[in-house]
Amino acid sequence: MKAKVYNQSGVETKEINLPEDIFGLPFNADLVSQVLHIQRSNQRAGTANTKDRGEVAGSNQKPWQQKGLGRARAGSKRSPIWRKGGITHGPRAEKNYKKTLTKSMRNQALFCLLSSKLKEGKLFFVDEVKVATPKTKSAVEIMKGLSKINENLVFKKKENVYMTFPKLETGEKRSFRNIPYVTAHNVEDLNPNDVANVRYLVITNPEATVEYLNNKLK
Repeated sequence: MKAKVYNQSGVETKEINLPEDIFGLPFNADLVSQVLHIQRSNQRAGTANTKDRGEVAGSNQKPWQQKGLGRARAGSKRSPIWRKGGITHGPRAEKNYKKTLTKSMRNQALFCLLSSKLKEGKLFFVDEVKVATPKTKSAVEIMKGLSKINENLVFKKKENVYMTFPKLETGEKRSFRNIPYVTAHNVEDLNPNDVANVRYLVITNPEATVEYLNNKLK
């Protein structure tokens, strides 16, 4: 299968042959859902912690006598039904949210998402993105040029564009980091969770990227 390759001015320059086993796969919703669930679970810090009735400050003395006052029975000020008492069934820091994700599952889910983005017309290949000077203004001009491919690429919404580089140089990193709707990363950082969360994916230097993805199949 073939795809168009553009320059950073939004002009088509050539075509590239894409491997079917990476960009031509049917969408496996069950696999993708499972991988995303595992990745997001592994991102949880697990630091939320509440105190139960044995950990909150307070006296063990019975607040009032059991009978004779016409009041409800109470045995401790640290009871969960009391104000400033312990928490019942609250989050505990000792819980482990880590799950196992195999490399083959992760790669296959990534390929499924890349294939889906390409079919939906939300994946674009750019031969090279190079800023003249490491300034946000330079990156904005590049995005205006790429908007000729799709005008929604400059839509000012968080996680609108994910742009990959074979090696993200300092100049490009500094130029794109202040644009809230663009996320720039090395191609090695490409993962299912990021691809699923963004609207558009821009891959620079597609030949190097395809070679990198092909190596994942081995």
